[in-house]
Amino acid sequence: MTSLTGTDIFELCLGGNTFGWTSDRDASFQVLDSFTAAGGNFIDTADSYSAWVEGNSGGESETIIGQWLAARGGRDDVVLATKVSQHPEFKGLSGSNVKAAAEASLRRLGTDHIDLYYAHFDDADTPLEETVGAFEELVAAGTIRAVGISNYSAARVREWFEIARREGFTLPVALQPHYNLVNRSDYESELDAVARNEDLAVVPYFSLAAGFLTGKYRTREDLEGAARAGMAGKYVSAEGIAVLETLDEIAHRHDVAIPTVALAWLRSRDQIAAPIASARTPEQLTALLAGARLELSAEDAEQLSRVSAGF
Repeated sequence: MTSLTGTDIFELCLGGNTFGWTSDRDASFQVLDSFTAAGGNFIDTADSYSAWVEGNSGGESETIIGQWLAARGGRDDVVLATKVSQHPEFKGLSGSNVKAAAEASLRRLGTDHIDLYYAHFDDADTPLEETVGAFEELVAAGTIRAVGISNYSAARVREWFEIARREGFTLPVALQPHYNLVNRSDYESELDAVARNEDLAVVPYFSLAAGFLTGKYRTREDLEGAARAGMAGKYVSAEGIAVLETLDEIAHRHDVAIPTVALAWLRSRDQIAAPIASARTPEQLTALLAGARLELSAEDAEQLSRVSAGF
C-alpha cells in the first residue's frame, strides 16, 4: 500500500471520467458504492470532465461525486484527486486561474479540501514559478493536501522540483502519465527515471488503453458504435492483438479476466502506486478490483513486457 496525504490508498484508482458521460447519476452512484464497498478509497477526476460531451460544460463528474459524498457521507474515508487547467472556464495555470478553479472544484465536490490536486497539462504561456507558487498557496490555505503533476515532460517535472526546492515549497508526491501495455515508451524513456529519483507515486491513466486491453476490441467491426472507438482503434493491429493473445494466455492460467492481468502488470512496475481504471457499470468493476489484488509471477510479467516491448 502507498500512503498519500497520510492515508493508505487502495491499489486501484477509480477513474471518474465516465461520470456524466457514459454513466448517468444513478449508474455513477452504483459504481462508487460498489467500489467503496470492496475497499476502494482512491477516486480520480478533473474539473474538465466531461466538457467534450454535447450538452455538457465541464464539471459534471465532480458534481456527481459531490452529490454522492453528500448522500453517503464518509468524506474522510476517501482520497479524492482532481485536476486543473482544462475546464472551459478555467483554462491554463496562471496563479489567479488555479485559485479560481480550485474554489469551483470545491463547490462542485461539496468539500472543504482536495486531497490530491494535479496540474492537468503544462501551460507554456505561464511561468512555471507562478504555477508552482499558486499550488503552494493552496497547500498553505489547507485547500489542497498534496500536489500532483500530469502530462508534463520529464524536463518540466524536474524544473517543478527545482523551483519548489529553491523556494522551500511543498514537493509533488504523485505523477499521472499515460502508461499501459500498449503505450510504454512515452513514460519509460524519461519519466520513469524522474519518478524513481523523486520517489513519486505514479498513477497512470488509460491503464486499459481506452478499453482495448479489456479484449473487447479485436477487429474494426468491434469498434463500431463504441464511445471510445477513436482512442482504442489505434491499437487494433498485429502487434496489439499479440499483446491481447498473451493476456488471454495468462488470464486463462490464473482464471481471471483480461483487464485484471493488464492492471496487475502495471502494478508490477516500479513506482506504480495505483493504476486508474473507470467502469460504466458495477458489473465492469469486478475485473478491475481483481487487478488490485492479483500478483503476477516474474515469468508472467516478463512475458507481457516482451510482447509489448515495441510500444
